[in-house]
Amino acid sequence: MTRSAIERLFDALAARDLAGALALFADDAEVIDPHYPVPHMRGRAAIEEGLVWVFGMMASLGFTIDDYFERADGRGAAVAVATSHVLRSGMRLDFAQMFAVEVRDGRITRLRAYTPYGPPGIGGAVLGAVRLWRRVRR
Repeated sequence: MTRSAIERLFDALAARDLAGALALFADDAEVIDPHYPVPHMRGRAAIEEGLVWVFGMMASLGFTIDDYFERADGRGAAVAVATSHVLRSGMRLDFAQMFAVEVRDGRITRLRAYTPYGPPGIGGAVLGAVRLWRRVRR
């Protein structure tokens, strides 16, 4: 049931089916995704606002499941995804990401995206400098 809900969500997003995607979320669902202007969306209205924004930014959305790990109780999963999006400008965005998903009664209650990017701010600057220094030393 969990995998089915996740696959149906990815299919609805790729089809730009707002009503279909929203129907997969519980009324009290949470979506946490750093790609959105409001990265922590609570409730279906906030999720709808986020999806309207993303549909306005993207010409196409694509998600291919690479790995899928379901909890023993069947109420959640970790999903490794090859993401392939195209911005309205034509720029392609291909990157890997992970989603942690929780489901109750066939509906998604929590979806959290994890991206392969380094930390922001000072931490990111320090990490970038260390990586550059290591490359120079080789």
